[in-house]
Amino acid sequence: MSQSVTYRSEGPIARIALDDGKVNALSSATLQELHDAFGRAERDKSMVLLSGRPGIFSAGFDLRVLMGSDADAIHAMLKLGAELALRVLTFPLPVVVACTGHAFPMGAFLMLAADIRIGAEGPFKIGLNEVAIGISVPAFGVELARQRLAPAWLHRTTLTGEMFSPHDAATAGFLDRVVPAEDLQAAAEAAAQSLTRINLEGHVATKRRLRSGAAEAVRRAIDAEIVLDDYRRRIAERAAA
Repeated sequence: MSQSVTYRSEGPIARIALDDGKVNALSSATLQELHDAFGRAERDKSMVLLSGRPGIFSAGFDLRVLMGSDADAIHAMLKLGAELALRVLTFPLPVVVACTGHAFPMGAFLMLAADIRIGAEGPFKIGLNEVAIGISVPAFGVELARQRLAPAWLHRTTLTGEMFSPHDAATAGFLDRVVPAEDLQAAAEAAAQSLTRINLEGHVATKRRLRSGAAEAVRRAIDAEIVLDDYRRRIAERAAA
């Protein structure tokens, strides 16, 4: 792992922490490190406790890449992010997220894919703000949101780009509960520890039954929408305009 992503496994729990010292933007390099960390947890047969840095879980995709003109870089980043969300959605062990602050896409997508999400109380914003910054919510993100958000909130966040306080985000379905920021790590640890007592074979079998439709929809969305030739064409059209 790099300094941005750390991995620490103790007993049945792998603690994956994202902290780049800034806003935890998810570049291709950081997304690959997260893939590697989840791969390591799976090999270790460890459930995952994923956390950000104080004040911010993740600012989402690296906007310098997303708004740039390198089609190959845009495609690579979006593909890694979408595949990571699908990996979390179908991970064969429990995944707990400690949302340490703000969570923009792609950070919010990871929360929508996880099993237990606990957020820190504070002046933070959580949601899917794509349309507010001039882009569309990716199809894989819509499918993740569809399977987790309450219907009225699904339309409100995806169609308007509105961002929510932690308590409203819990009502919407981004979080399961909100605790004082100083209690977040203890609450997340307690949630992870409680999951060590469940039957893991039953967990993964039930997860497959519960999420098979969503996982198939996310897979179709990735394959249909995140296509390198399409990004190259769009960039070429933009350059010629």
